[in-house]
Formats: sequence, structure tokens, C-alpha cells
Amino acid sequence: MTSNFRISSGWLLSAVVALLALWILQGFLPALAWAVIIAIASWPLYVRFERRLPLTRTDAAILFTLLVAILFIAPLVYLLIKLGVEAQVLSKQLITAENSGLPPPDWLSRIPGISNWLIDQWNTVLGTPGGVADWLRHSEHGSLLGWARSLGRQVARRSVVLIFTLFALFFLYRDGDVLALQLTRLIHAGLGERGSLYLQHAVATIRATVNGLVLVGVGEGVLIGIAYAIAGLPSPAVWGALTGLLAIIPFAAPIVFGTAALLLAVQGAIVPAVAVAAWGTFVLFVADHFVRPILIGGAIKLPFLWVLLGILGGLETLGLLGLFLGPVSMALAIALWREWTQPVESES
Repeated sequence: MTSNFRISSGWLLSAVVALLALWILQGFLPALAWAVIIAIASWPLYVRFERRLPLTRTDAAILFTLLVAILFIAPLVYLLIKLGVEAQVLSKQLITAENSGLPPPDWLSRIPGISNWLIDQWNTVLGTPGGVADWLRHSEHGSLLGWARSLGRQVARRSVVLIFTLFALFFLYRDGDVLALQLTRLIHAGLGERGSLYLQHAVATIRATVNGLVLVGVGEGVLIGIAYAIAGLPSPAVWGALTGLLAIIPFAAPIVFGTAALLLAVQGAIVPAVAVAAWGTFVLFVADHFVRPILIGGAIKLPFLWVLLGILGGLETLGLLGLFLGPVSMALAIALWREWTQPVESES
């Protein structure tokens, strides 16, 4: 009786300590979760990297973390630079419109259904000297300022998450072997051999999901970006980067290449617009129906329907983190289902 009481008290104390730690770290949990996902997905590369260089574990972890940081930050810096250039061009045009007015472009008249309304709005705001200032006076300054402040807070928050993610990632690379061994022992002590198998399944699911979402998304961005360049779309690299970024989310890439095709069409480039839309649809069809199911579902022996439901449900529930945690939860749920429903062999 006393022994059972001590065991129950020990489990209760452990649960309280764990919940208290999670409550204290709740603001850093997204960064820690991202660090764990990146570390698991890139661990095979890190092991090869460490073995080929005559570096200590700490130096190798620092250098590899810097490489990962460059991989994430460099595209963002490039996009910010391109957006800054476009913002300068836009500000000059707004100044010109404010001083002398800008005539509406020819492609506005080719937009079916709303061309007359768009031209009237253009002439009122941009085609009339002083129209921009008058529009700003009549607009909702509170809404504009609130949107700008919200955007600034989001950028600052994401930057802090990125910094702490990289900081945690360094420690995971440096001490990953020890942490993995300790976690395996802990799960094995609580769930036995079955827990160790679940842990291996979760790791395999994360790696397969990263390969199926990120690598395929990058491939889609490159292939469709080439089409943007051939079609003569301005800043095809930026459009390709946006396509690759949204291609990580299933069915989101058409938003970008559909918009690109529409811009080409209203500018009179009908054939390039149709070609971009057709090529983007073909690439998306092949990626979502053949490549991703093989990379994700095939690697973890899970029907791609459940992987897709896990991705979309995780995205709705947990945001971007859910893209990777959703399939893990579905994979573990299916593993439990198979274990509970498989026939029990009769003992001889």
C-alpha cells in the first residue's frame, strides 16, 4: 500500500512539475517546437557534416546552425530588398500622381466587367492632382495605423521566434545524441518497447513531411519560376519564391501563379498567361498526386488522405507548426488504430 502510494505520488509530482515547466515556457514553445522539427529533419545532414570536418561538437553545431540561419534568412533579406525597391518605385509614382496626376494604364480597360469602375477610381485618386491626399484624408486613418502596428508587431514577434529557434537549434545539434537517448529511455520506461516504436514513427513522419512539403514546394517554385521568366513576368525570382513558399501549403500555390497569369492577361500577353496557368496546374498536379504521396505517405506507410487531413487540420489548429505536427499526430493515431484492431494471435 505504501509502495503504491509512493509511486502514485511520484507520478503526480512529475506531472505537476512538467505542467509548471510548460506553463513557464509557453511563450517559447513555438520556437522550441520549430527547433525540434528542424533538428530532426536535418539531423542526417548534420551527422555527415560533423564527420567530414575536423571540428569539435560545439564548433560543428555553431557552424551548422549558422548555415541553417543563412538558409532561412537569406531569402527573407532578398525579398525585403526587392520589396524595398518596389516601394521606392511606388512612392515616386504616388508623388507624381499627387503633383500632376497619372493617366490610367491601357490594361485597365481590358479587365472584363469592372474596367469602367476601375478607370473611374483611378482617375479620382491617381489621375487628379491632389487626389491621393484627398483619398488619405477620407480614409480610415485608425484602420490604416492599426494595420501598420499589427504588421510591425507580427514582424517583431516572428523575428524573436526565429532568434530563439536558432539558439535552441544550436543546443539540439550539440547535445542531440544525449537528449535523444534520454528521451528514448524515458518513453521506454513509461510505455515499454511500444513507446520506442512510436518515437521512431514520429521522427520518420517529421522527416517525411519536411521532405514532402518543403522540398517539393521549393521544386514547384523553381519550375514555375522558370515559366514566369520565360513569360516575361517582372521580378520572376520574387514570384517564384512566393510560389515556393505557398506551395508548402497544399492547394495554395494556385493563388500565386493564378495571379501572375491574370496580370499577364490584363497586360495583353494572353498566350504567356495561358501557358503559365497550364504549366503551374500541371506541376501542381504532379507534385500533389504523385511526388508528395510517395515522399510522405510512402515513407511512413500512411495513406496520403490522412496525411493531407493532418496537414490541413494542423494548419487550421496550430498555424504553420501544424503543417508538420498534424501529420505526426495522424501517423501515431493510425499506428494506435492498427495496433488495437489487428487480430491477436492465439497462444500455443
